[in-house]
Amino acid sequence: MNIILDPSFHMWFVLALTGVSVIAFIREEVPLEITSVGILTVLLLVGQLFPLLDAEGNNHLNAASLLAGFANPSLIAVLALLVMGQGMIHTDALRIVTNIFAINKGYKRVWAAILGILIFVMVSSAFLNNTPLVVIVIPLIQALAASVGMSESRVMIPLSFVAILGGMTTLIGSSTNLLVASAMEELGHAPLEFFDFVVPGMMMAGIGFLYVAFIAPYLLPDRSSMARDLAGGQKEFVAELDIASDSKLIGMECVEGAFPQLGNLNIKLIQRGGHLILPPFEGYAIEQGDILIVSATRKTLTKILSSYPGFLLSEEESAIIDRKAQQNQETSDDGSAETRILAELMITPASRMVDMSLSHIGLEKQFGVIILGIQRRARVVRRRLGRIRLEAGDVLLVAGRRSMVDSMRDDTDFIVLSGSKKELPAPGKAPIAGGIFLSVIVLAAMGILSIPVAAITGAVAMVATGCLNMRQAIRALDRKIYLLVGAMLALGVALQVTGGARYIAELILGLPFVDTPLTMVAVLFIIIAITTNILTNNACAILFTPIAMSLAASIEAPAGLAYELPFIFAVTVVFAANCSFASPIGYQTNLLVMGPGHYRFMDFIKTGVPLVLILWLAYILIAKYYFGL
Repeated sequence: MNIILDPSFHMWFVLALTGVSVIAFIREEVPLEITSVGILTVLLLVGQLFPLLDAEGNNHLNAASLLAGFANPSLIAVLALLVMGQGMIHTDALRIVTNIFAINKGYKRVWAAILGILIFVMVSSAFLNNTPLVVIVIPLIQALAASVGMSESRVMIPLSFVAILGGMTTLIGSSTNLLVASAMEELGHAPLEFFDFVVPGMMMAGIGFLYVAFIAPYLLPDRSSMARDLAGGQKEFVAELDIASDSKLIGMECVEGAFPQLGNLNIKLIQRGGHLILPPFEGYAIEQGDILIVSATRKTLTKILSSYPGFLLSEEESAIIDRKAQQNQETSDDGSAETRILAELMITPASRMVDMSLSHIGLEKQFGVIILGIQRRARVVRRRLGRIRLEAGDVLLVAGRRSMVDSMRDDTDFIVLSGSKKELPAPGKAPIAGGIFLSVIVLAAMGILSIPVAAITGAVAMVATGCLNMRQAIRALDRKIYLLVGAMLALGVALQVTGGARYIAELILGLPFVDTPLTMVAVLFIIIAITTNILTNNACAILFTPIAMSLAASIEAPAGLAYELPFIFAVTVVFAANCSFASPIGYQTNLLVMGPGHYRFMDFIKTGVPLVLILWLAYILIAKYYFGL
C-alpha cells in the first residue's frame, strides 16, 4: 500500500537522512559498506511506501532510479581502472622507472631522488589510479630515506599529497573527477572531457607541490618505526606471550597492582580459558595456558628475556621458525647462519588477507616469520592478535630470518616496508601491462573510445594476456567504493528530485556576503574542502554536484564569461573534493602512508590544513583571472 504525503516531507526526510549519513561516516562505528547499504535500503523503502509523484503520476523515488547508480558508467570505469592498476602492480611494470631513482650516494642526491620520485608520482597520477602508485613507491622511498638515516615520517605524507594533487589534473586522475562528470551528465549537463580542466589543474598542482616538497617536510615529526622502537629507544611495543607448561612465570602473583618479577613490563590483559581478565590484576596469579598481551620498552624486554629465554615464542612457533631456517640454510650458497631480523609488512588494498584474521593467514607456516605486533592508522591494536581482522594499510611487525623476509618481497598481498633495498627486474609481463595501460590512455584521451569502454577493455586485456588472473582481478574490485558510490548516487538523486539540493543552494545564496559568482564559488569550495576531510572524497563529490548545479542555475552569468557556469561550478567541486589533505580518512593514499610514516591524526591536520587554505586562495585567483568570474 502506497501513502501519498506532502512533497515537503520527502525533502526534509532526505536532508535528515543525509545528516545521519554524514554522522555515521564520521563516527565509523559501523563499516562503510553496512552504512551505505543501510542508506540505500531506507531510500528504497521510503520511495516504495511513500512515493514522490509528479503531475503524470510517475514516482521520482522508484527503485529503478535509485539503483541506477550501481550501473553508472563512471563507477564501472573506476572499478576497471582499479583492475588495471592492480595489473601494473602485479607485473611490477613501473619498476624500470622507479629504479632510476634508487641511488645511495649522499644526503643531497637522495633528497634529489626523492624529489624526482614525487614529481614522477604526481605526473603519473594524472593518468593512473594513484593508490597502486603509492603502494609501489612506498618501499623505494623508505629505502632511500634509510640509506641516509632520514625518518620516513618526513616524506610519507608528501608522497600521498603529491599523488592527490596529480589526480586533480585530468578526468581519470581520480575517481572523484569521473563521478562529478557522471553526476553532471545525469543532471542534464554536458559531461566533462578528458583534458577540460588540465590547465587550472596544473596550476593548482604546481602551487601545491611547492608547499609539499619544500615546506611540509619541516612541519612533520621525526618518528621511529616499530622495528627501531624494538631494537632501541624507550617507546613501547605490544607483544603476545603464551605461558607454556614449563614456564617459570607460572604461579607469579600480582602484588599491589603489578607482578614484581616482571619489572616494568606492562600487562594489558590476560586471556584465560576464553575469558578476558583486565587490570587491576590484584589477587591473580599467572597460570599455565594463559595468554598475556603486554607492552614494554626494549630495555625491559631484554631484561625479561634474559631471565625467561624463549618466553615470547610458543614451542610450535619456535619449531616452525627453526625448520624454515634450516631449509633456507641448506639451499643458501654460502651455508652461513642467518640472524633473525625485524621487518614491517603493510597490507595492500587488493590483498587477499583483507578481512582475514591473523590466525588464518598463517605467515608462520608460509614464510617462517612470527607476528610481534600490529599497527592500524599508526595506533597499536591492543587485543588478542589472532582475532584481529586485517584492513588495507595495516602494518605488521614480524621477526624472521633475512632470507625469509626477502622471500616475501615478491608477494603482492603485502609490501615489505623495512629491510635492505632491493632492485628487482621487471617480470616478463611488465611490457604487456604497460602497453595496455598506455593504449587505454591514448584511446580515451583522443576520444576514440569513451573512458568506461576503454577502461573495461583494458581490464579485460590485463586478464586475457595473463598480467592478472581472474581471482586477482576480482580482489582488486573495492567493494567499499562500489557500495559507497552506488548508495551516494542514490542519495544524490533523492536530494535533486525532492528539492533538497535546491534548498541547500538557497541557503548558501542567502549568506550576506555571497553576492557575486566569485564569492559563491569561493564559499562552495571551502565548504566542500572541509567536508571532504570528514567524509570520503567520492561521497562528497556526489553529494555536492547537484548542489553546485543548482547554484549555477540560480545566478546569471557575468558578461564576457569564458566558460559556462555549470562547467565552472563542476570544476570547483572536482578541485575542492580532491582537497583530502587534512584527515587520514579522506583519501585511501593517506591511510596507506599512515602506518609506514607512523603518523597520528594531528599530523595530517598540521600539514594538510595549510595546503587546503593555499589551494583555496589559489583557486579564487584562478576563478577570477582564468575563468573570468
